[in-house]
Amino acid sequence: MRVHALAGKPAPRSLLANIPRLVTAYYANKPDVSDPTQRVAFGTSGHRGSSLKNSFNEYHVLAVSQALCDYRKSKKIDGPLFVGMDTHALSEPAFASALEVLAANGVNVMFQKGFRYTPTPVISHAILMYNRGRKKGLADGVVITPSHNPPEDGGLKYNPPEGGPAAPETTGAIETKANRLIAQGLRGVKRIPFEKVFKKASTHEYDYVTPYVEDLAQVIDIGVIAREGLKIGADPLGGTAVDVLGLIAERYGLRIDVVNPVIDPTFSFMTVDHDGRIRMDCSSPYAMAGLIRLKDKYDISFGNDTDADRHGIVAKSTGLLNPNHYLSVAVGYLFQNRPGWRRDAAVGKTLVSTSMIDRVAASLGRRVAEMPVGFKWFVEGLINGSLGFAGEESAGASFLRRDGTLWTTDKDGIIMNLLACEITARTGKDPGECYREIEEKFGKAFYERIDVPASPGQKAALKKLSPQHIKAKELAGEPITAKLTRVPGINADLGGLKVVTEGGWFAARPSGTEDICKIYTESFRGEKHLKRIQEEALAIVNAAYKKAKG
Repeated sequence: MRVHALAGKPAPRSLLANIPRLVTAYYANKPDVSDPTQRVAFGTSGHRGSSLKNSFNEYHVLAVSQALCDYRKSKKIDGPLFVGMDTHALSEPAFASALEVLAANGVNVMFQKGFRYTPTPVISHAILMYNRGRKKGLADGVVITPSHNPPEDGGLKYNPPEGGPAAPETTGAIETKANRLIAQGLRGVKRIPFEKVFKKASTHEYDYVTPYVEDLAQVIDIGVIAREGLKIGADPLGGTAVDVLGLIAERYGLRIDVVNPVIDPTFSFMTVDHDGRIRMDCSSPYAMAGLIRLKDKYDISFGNDTDADRHGIVAKSTGLLNPNHYLSVAVGYLFQNRPGWRRDAAVGKTLVSTSMIDRVAASLGRRVAEMPVGFKWFVEGLINGSLGFAGEESAGASFLRRDGTLWTTDKDGIIMNLLACEITARTGKDPGECYREIEEKFGKAFYERIDVPASPGQKAALKKLSPQHIKAKELAGEPITAKLTRVPGINADLGGLKVVTEGGWFAARPSGTEDICKIYTESFRGEKHLKRIQEEALAIVNAAYKKAKG
């Protein structure tokens, strides 16, 4: 991966978004749905885009909001809709547009008290707590966020009554209806003026954050953190965690130093990411450079992306942990320190996450449940308790309460950060030191994702692959033990290909938003072996493209 000259450095003014122009484009520009790039398209985490590219404008939000109202009616979902927004510049205009439609449709809307910001896991928690014990009048939620995307972007995602990301059949129905409404010039969209929204009896202020914070002691042993008096550094990266962190510190007596409490839609305080763009990615050493420089000042530090569903752990011993490394540490610690969990509770991971997790889980006698990319695949297992932990290689995870009951069904970067504090307090070692011990026991894993250009036709061919298309018998000098295009055990499509040997593997899947193919690679044999896997993976994928077309 080529690294931009500005990577890790403070963002120059020339990179900052023109916020007035961005908001003007949101209201002034209208998408052309005959252009695929301007249509509503739900990926693994909702619809995202930029008003400057006509991919996230008022038309999109109005149409998606009406489609959502129609979907709720078709499914007889008539409880409150918990709506939250993050700190991106387009989130507040989108929040206003959505409320105009929701109120016109008579939806019972709850929004954060004082028009403040709401993390994704807080919305999931609110949905699940409201629905506990109910059979009807169920709640669901909407989070207006493009996650860690650049400041120019906006986004919107839907969480059904199960509390986690919506399944493809749900988002597909909303997406189809929304694009139809846009094509019809928004005929069929009910809407009232914004000033009338708050005169409706169905529109309510609600405090999501306090109940979430009050409940945290049920999922994290906060007592041990307080007793050890850890000095904790926290950077919300200008996102929604800013309101939560101070309340956590006050409620539990923790020494949390919020190193950057600033809310600024240009995100001018950020350091530049690997590609020369501003991106609030708490798993990126370039975006997290500011907090990494402070690591020796704290016993443990952490950051969140803008909607706080991702975590970034900065250990004094090692700096920013690779997400796969921390997932391995979290699995090893949790399954030895949560006696209230079921003995048969499994470890949930995506097929493109590190195999180190498998080795740690096996040593603890725990089953690993591999899933396709997308946290929605973990929802059912978290609800029924068959999964104790669920994590993605992209720094997103959640886990059960200490008594083995449900916490959230969406990624929760806040509890993953607090878990790092619990680990440090209880073991006397930070997560970086814990991972070194894992390597000493199970070997060193070399993991890297590479992105290669892929045409729409190549991406489609990759999705249609079957194991029969793969003629290779070996990968990097080792016999291939598995060729997967479907997830074992759940009959779900991987959306790509995974090839496995005893000492390594690769997985290739098309991006849902860009014309690239993502190739994930891992070796337990060393860096040279990893490079061989990457070279042969590219050759296998190219050959498979041709076979699939034929």
